[in-house]
Amino acid sequence: MSKAFTKLGREISLAVKQNGPNPGSNPRLRLAIQTAKSLNMPKEKIESAIKRASSKSEGTFGEIVYEGYAPHGIAILVETATDNPTRTVANLRSYFSRAGGALATDELIDAGANDILEDEDGLWIYTTFTGFHHIHALLETKKIEILNSDLQQIPMSTIELNNMDLRKDVLSLIDKIEDDDDVQMVFHNLKDLTDDHT
Repeated sequence: MSKAFTKLGREISLAVKQNGPNPGSNPRLRLAIQTAKSLNMPKEKIESAIKRASSKSEGTFGEIVYEGYAPHGIAILVETATDNPTRTVANLRSYFSRAGGALATDELIDAGANDILEDEDGLWIYTTFTGFHHIHALLETKKIEILNSDLQQIPMSTIELNNMDLRKDVLSLIDKIEDDDDVQMVFHNLKDLTDDHT
């Protein structure tokens, strides 16, 4: 659980540095705090992360998005929060190369597509990153209950690997990348075998 708290602390710090320490006017911070609370992160740790990020002496964590390819043509996007990009890129390049993949350093370009889907659980609203906070605020203003909100990189198309050995290669690489302390989130275009929406 401490690894999860470390990643949450970094997300809180990045949110504070980006838009300030007030969750009322910083939707990213509000989301990070909600996530931390849902995972039972102690209130003192949350407050400490906000205080550290607000101080001038706090080291600088930067966000960098890396893109690479796992074996069998699966694209992987890796969001990082790091104080040492050289270390992070070296670690990621090592993970990819040992698994037979390759790392590129191109930053993600926002596609800007919007979609609304309805199922038995409710409505799923997909928006661009730039539209996320506006949509979130609008739903709150209209008193529409938000069951879950999250920023994700969703692939426009997926690749299906039915061969379990090939899937295992890719999933093993993803697990290795997710275990790195600098990695915040990992997204990929490997089709989930249980996914009916794609």
